[in-house]
Amino acid sequence: MTANTGRWIGRTYLGLVLVFLYLPIAIMILMAFNRSALYELPFTFDTVWFEALAKNDRLLTASFNSVVIAAVNAVIATTIGTLAALGLARYSFRGKRLLQILLFPPITIPWLIIGTSMLVFFFWTGIGRGLHAILLGHVALSLPYVIVVVGARLASFGPQLEEAAATLGATPWQTLWRVTVPILAPGIMAAALFAFAVSFDQFVISYFLASPGTSTLPVEIYTSIRKGFTPEINAISSIIILVSMGLMMLVVRHFRFGGER
Repeated sequence: MTANTGRWIGRTYLGLVLVFLYLPIAIMILMAFNRSALYELPFTFDTVWFEALAKNDRLLTASFNSVVIAAVNAVIATTIGTLAALGLARYSFRGKRLLQILLFPPITIPWLIIGTSMLVFFFWTGIGRGLHAILLGHVALSLPYVIVVVGARLASFGPQLEEAAATLGATPWQTLWRVTVPILAPGIMAAALFAFAVSFDQFVISYFLASPGTSTLPVEIYTSIRKGFTPEINAISSIIILVSMGLMMLVVRHFRFGGER
């Protein structure tokens, strides 16, 4: 096999993977602008489903709940997870290795089991169900991801810069904000985006912990599909995809992950 043939096979394989990933998304966005509710052809451009979405209070309320919970979860999980990653990376204490090992079971255990255990625990402790319970569940689920992502960034540089700042007279607080946090910024931002995505996309835990009459967007979409699919779901999904991709492009443009700003 020649080098040109290998490159051609590699590019063809990559192209097929990208088509497999993005073609369903492209079709869904396209069908959001199709007048027919049954996806009939020929395609007729219309914004009727976006107009119907603007009047669908259930989908809009569920979307608002998802965005708020995901944003608050990203802030809380990123803050706690970053501090935990710093503690695990910079300090030695008894049981540290055990804590590091215990970070991975919540990632590998099926969400169905985690959701069931959280539902039982929240009822046993009196927390109950509702948006507050969903937020607590999402924070608990997001923390391991944040600690792993920020911890990987911490592993890329040693404590020498922090020690140098301390010898120059910087206080621990000044060292944290002027040395550690700027270096960790790409990892912290990546962890925050990861926490937001994990929360916004979470269905199982939200389904178990949502109280009657309260739901998030994944739960509402699931409920709507069971009753009968509507292209309004295509409309809200298209908006979410375009907004999330736009925000991701802005973040990637501002933070050159793996390199210098």
